[in-house]
Amino acid sequence: NPFSSLDNAPRRAAAAPQPPAAAPAGGDPSAVPFWQFLEPACEEKPSRRVEPAESSDLLALSKDLHSPLAVPKVPSSPRQEFPADWSIKTRVLFMSSQPFTWAEHLKAQEEAQGFAQHCRATETTLPQSVQEPRLCTELRCAFQQSLVYWLHPSLPWLPLFPRIGADRKIAGKACPWAQDEALQQVLMSDWSVSFTSLYNLLRARLCPYFYVCSAQFSVLFRAAGLAGSDVPTAAIAPTTRGLREAMRSEGIEFSLPLLEESRTRKQKNSEESLETETTDGLGGGSSVEDAGEPTPSDDDDDGSFSWLEEMGVQDKVKKPDTISIQLRKEKHEVQVDHRPESLVLVRGSNTFTLLNFLISCRSLVAVAGPQAGLPPTLLSPVAFRGGTMQTLKARSISGRARVQGGFEDMFSLEVLGPVLPHALHALTLVLGPAQRGAFRALLSPHEPSAAFNTRAAPPQEAVHQDLPACGLHPKTLDQLSQCPTLGKSSIRLLEMKDYAYTWKA
Repeated sequence: NPFSSLDNAPRRAAAAPQPPAAAPAGGDPSAVPFWQFLEPACEEKPSRRVEPAESSDLLALSKDLHSPLAVPKVPSSPRQEFPADWSIKTRVLFMSSQPFTWAEHLKAQEEAQGFAQHCRATETTLPQSVQEPRLCTELRCAFQQSLVYWLHPSLPWLPLFPRIGADRKIAGKACPWAQDEALQQVLMSDWSVSFTSLYNLLRARLCPYFYVCSAQFSVLFRAAGLAGSDVPTAAIAPTTRGLREAMRSEGIEFSLPLLEESRTRKQKNSEESLETETTDGLGGGSSVEDAGEPTPSDDDDDGSFSWLEEMGVQDKVKKPDTISIQLRKEKHEVQVDHRPESLVLVRGSNTFTLLNFLISCRSLVAVAGPQAGLPPTLLSPVAFRGGTMQTLKARSISGRARVQGGFEDMFSLEVLGPVLPHALHALTLVLGPAQRGAFRALLSPHEPSAAFNTRAAPPQEAVHQDLPACGLHPKTLDQLSQCPTLGKSSIRLLEMKDYAYTWKA
């Protein structure tokens, strides 16, 4: 089994430092500080959730916001647009001095209109500032439109995202297919049809991107014209040597951009260090071998041991076998397994080969554990065959926060994921006018998906593809078309002030 090295128990992400909860002012013992919503998405926890009161005191939140651990210093140069973030957010907490009551209790007609606008890819144009958000039907419909996404399979009693590290959340749930091979085949057949439908939409530039989320890794397919690439791309993270070897055996050409970038950076630093030592004339007899770490030579790994024969001990020394030699050659590649540096990038026609590889690969689905027999989750911003329309969960909370000189009213809007890249941008387009150009957002990313912010195309590559019918707002499409700049990081703080953005990864 080429996937024998896949780890079904990914590393637990280090939990963010949590300050002690401040005692709620106002005597409400059920009030809970907001930092509980910002825990890492990939960490397994018991299925336990404490619901805060609808009118909570934000004293603890204010204390958290002013601590350097909770909110790092944001860039000092505001911009009209923030960079594209291809990681999937599990929670987003928007905060503002203006209330979010306009996002509550949408009328049946407004909700229906929002769904219709999404399905028809209607572009909504809002004024720069909305004076009465609660009375603005266009704003409320646009908000509903921004919450829609598409999912397959649809099993309401199971949490289908995230899938990495979700065994504890799924354990104990009803999974009738776990011991039924015939039912598993039906589920996979239906999943293959939906997967193929999404890929065909992407190749026709009618779907901008979609995700395939399995228990061991996730795949991001992007259409030509997005992320600075003029050909379709697919990014896989995290990966293992077993998965990469299986892809090579199927003839799939790919690169490891983060690993290659790290090697290039080390080589450049080594050359600069050597040049400095040579120029300074220090070290007295230093040579090339003294600079940096020695580079392994291919001659040492070619399996030739003629030097043993010259010494006459060729029969007394145990020679390494072929497997040992191969492992030594791939030492650096094996060391990055399950890490962001293991991200694999597939470009062009190889994405079609990858499609067939994933469909026919039995190891894509877990054979044991709570996720046994469950096909990967498909997430898309547009409709596809077999996809089910879903909406993000949003609710507003009001309270008071401590500021210099006293207290002030603070309002929050919590959005529970999966928040896809287009949804985050669409929400900012709505919240800007509604909150008079000022709000702050704390984002909780699904950590394994942060590596998708790696550059997907050479810097000099030009993009000549148009995606006018892909279902995204033109401004959102412009943002996602830019080359990724976040590397293996993701945005954790986004702030708008006077209609200009600052952020911190």
